[in-house]
Amino acid sequence: MDKLRIAIAGAGNIAQNAHLPAYAKRDDVEIVAICDLNLERAQGAADKFGIPKAYGNARDMIRETECDAIDICVWNRAHMEVAVLAAEAGRHILCEKPMALNVQHALAMRDAVKKSGVTFMMAMPRRFFPEVQFVEKMVREGKMGNMFYARTSMLRRRGTPLGWFTDTAKSGGGPVIDIGVHAIDCAWFLLGRPKPVRVSASTSYAIGDYQTKGVSRWVALDSDVTAFDTEDSTTGVFHFENGASLSFDVSWAINLEDADTTVVSGSLAGAKLDCTDGFRPKVSIYAESEGYLTDNTPKFLATDPFEEEIDYFLRCVRSGEAPDASLQDGLTMIRMLMGIYQSAKEGREVTF
Repeated sequence: MDKLRIAIAGAGNIAQNAHLPAYAKRDDVEIVAICDLNLERAQGAADKFGIPKAYGNARDMIRETECDAIDICVWNRAHMEVAVLAAEAGRHILCEKPMALNVQHALAMRDAVKKSGVTFMMAMPRRFFPEVQFVEKMVREGKMGNMFYARTSMLRRRGTPLGWFTDTAKSGGGPVIDIGVHAIDCAWFLLGRPKPVRVSASTSYAIGDYQTKGVSRWVALDSDVTAFDTEDSTTGVFHFENGASLSFDVSWAINLEDADTTVVSGSLAGAKLDCTDGFRPKVSIYAESEGYLTDNTPKFLATDPFEEEIDYFLRCVRSGEAPDASLQDGLTMIRMLMGIYQSAKEGREVTF
């Protein structure tokens, strides 16, 4: 089997701690180049992972490098620029969440991808946990009945990252667009991805750049960014065309205990996925059997969701199969996230 040639856009945390280690375990790919606005950082990652070329920008890398696909790991503001360049060059695309800084950027990405016909996949690793796939299969096969309810909470008592994450010009938002996208996408995915029709939300900026002692903070490699204009927490509810609803609570900083849970319910059964006490979800199924209520906790082998995600992307590139974590999913999700911010800003329910 010929090796697929991959170029990495962005040499930050997500590239060096998740994507590159996953590629390094494979013998069917070759990382041929990496770029970062900080050329020294790109060269350091190249040296660490044995990548032959390092660049100071994506444009030069895409123009000068023979490759099959671009893995986009840059900050949110740059997703659109890199994706359009990659699509125009005929390169397949794996794009980190969220799809873009805003809906307008996402639409430009969509147009470029559709025009070029390349494979585009959203990197949504939570979908690749076997526990999540198990519940989604139950939903898809009708074993949970008609899905009508979901609730998801991803709360950090104190967990605001430092660096570009808190600068909306680069990130597009705070916990909603950073960690909320994982929780909201997972719940929406398990509901069967119904069409959103309206959202009502509120945000809080009450805690801000706290100085709490005894807590750690995630530090972006671009940690010299000083802007801090993102929200602490957000809560709200989506309503969908099929009558289902999805309520959500997300925070970087709130005076409550940490939580990371998603629940979905249908007319025949429901499920709970709980990651509060660890990276992997614990899954519980609530149903009936022989007229009695039953609680089941299936067990799964541990897998790395980033490795599974990348494996799936590479299989789609080789086969021409349209990825399930699709261009349309990415566009719908960014519409939902931007709807949250619009509703909170305007103090009203927003329709899509």
